[in-house]
Amino acid sequence: MDVLKTLRGGLVVSCQPVDDGPMDYPEIVAAMAEAAVAGGAAGLRIEGVDNLRAVRPRVTVPIIGIVKRDSADTPVRITPRISDALDLVRAGADVVAYDATPRPREDERDAILAAILSAGALAMADSATLEDGRSARAGGASILGTTLSGYTAETERDDPAPDLDLVRAFRALGGFVMAEGRYDTPALIAAALDAGADSVTVGSVLTRLEVMTTRFCAPFAARARQ
Repeated sequence: MDVLKTLRGGLVVSCQPVDDGPMDYPEIVAAMAEAAVAGGAAGLRIEGVDNLRAVRPRVTVPIIGIVKRDSADTPVRITPRISDALDLVRAGADVVAYDATPRPREDERDAILAAILSAGALAMADSATLEDGRSARAGGASILGTTLSGYTAETERDDPAPDLDLVRAFRALGGFVMAEGRYDTPALIAAALDAGADSVTVGSVLTRLEVMTTRFCAPFAARARQ
């Protein structure tokens, strides 16, 4: 399978339920994944080795795998260890996404990238800045993602809109551009494509029922306070 050709021009659905929520079970994540593919998703983004193992036999589309870890020692959460990357490849990930920012972590970002490539998978650089993407591309990452723009100390902002400027900047670098982060309407997906994205990842609005229910309940709560 030509992973990039399959993903180009298509939607990637991030099937990541709320941590420890009622849908946070591998069999439910696998059902979400199948439903997303049935709806037309060209690829999936799956967190956790157990979830990936549950999803892999049930779909044929490319899977972008990540492991999230919380640590008091580093703000990096996305695939912070070489061992995480290798576990994801063994579980069937076609692509492994990693935090491509220069922030310190247990294993250096360049070592994680090299491990992904050595294991035979493609690498997706979850980036916050143009320099993150430039460094990742030089190291061999196939996909540049805008995933972390707005979620690091350097890029944090109050504006809830996605970072279309970073999409444009990555387009100018060349390679495969994945728009990710705060894309929660079809109009924003169209804007990302217009800005040069090859693909767009959408998560919470599709797969986090608690988050979206809270959003839709807000008008009722506001009316009750009047």
